[in-house]
Amino acid sequence: MALGALAQMPYIAAMRSANGKFRVVSCRFVFISCLFFACQPAPGNKQAGDVPKDVPASPVAVATDTLPGALDTTLPVIPKQYANQRFKEVRVTKTGAHQFTISGKGQIFEGQFGWVVEDGHNELLSGFAMTDDGPPAWGNFMFTVEVQKQRPNSTLMLILYETSAKDGSRQYELPMVLEE
Repeated sequence: MALGALAQMPYIAAMRSANGKFRVVSCRFVFISCLFFACQPAPGNKQAGDVPKDVPASPVAVATDTLPGALDTTLPVIPKQYANQRFKEVRVTKTGAHQFTISGKGQIFEGQFGWVVEDGHNELLSGFAMTDDGPPAWGNFMFTVEVQKQRPNSTLMLILYETSAKDGSRQYELPMVLEE
């Protein structure tokens, strides 16, 4: 195959080497090599994210009370919120050794919903609660549950649900963990 024919093929180039002879080189290889070397920082240049050698690897705690006029940058602890199609902004707050306050909003038929506390094996406690408004509005609710684990390795789960007007079954269940 003639050298001129090679040079006309895609991705192939003919280059003259130092001794005057032609060499066939893949353009892809040349292009990728140029990109690699062009993207390397020059010696002595700093890149974003580079850490100076005199900075420790782990963050250092600074007491804010020693800095005059320093702003308090601690964030408040926001309880986890749960939601589904019928409940939103539901929060569980531990208020005692075995006492929890549950609050949130519900869009429940006639404003009444059920709840049950279980440990994965047994239902330990159950009841009903009301929202302060019915659908289509989101009514607020708040109630308190006092429950203790029966088994030390179990996890207490609270499940909110709407009772079906048709057959009384539980629907739109919203499970959440009661942290001990």
